[in-house]
Amino acid sequence: MQTRNPFLDDLTKVANGAMGALSGMKDEMEARVRDQIAKILDGMDIPRRDEFEAVKAMAAKAREENEALKAEIAALKARLESPPPLSGA
Repeated sequence: MQTRNPFLDDLTKVANGAMGALSGMKDEMEARVRDQIAKILDGMDIPRRDEFEAVKAMAAKAREENEALKAEIAALKARLESPPPLSGA
């Protein structure tokens, strides 16, 4: 956009150049931040979703088996602690 004032034209060009430079700096900073976050996450040894789901399923099964074993142990204890049946002899 040309005006009659060359000073304003030059000021507009400088402002446009500054905005372009700032936009480039912003893009560069975003890329560096993404790289740093990726490095941090790689070092954290976070399990994948499928690994998490597999361990979660194994834990649920182990809890179920544990409850069944508790019930079985309680039944065995009850049998041991109950008086023996009297024989008719």
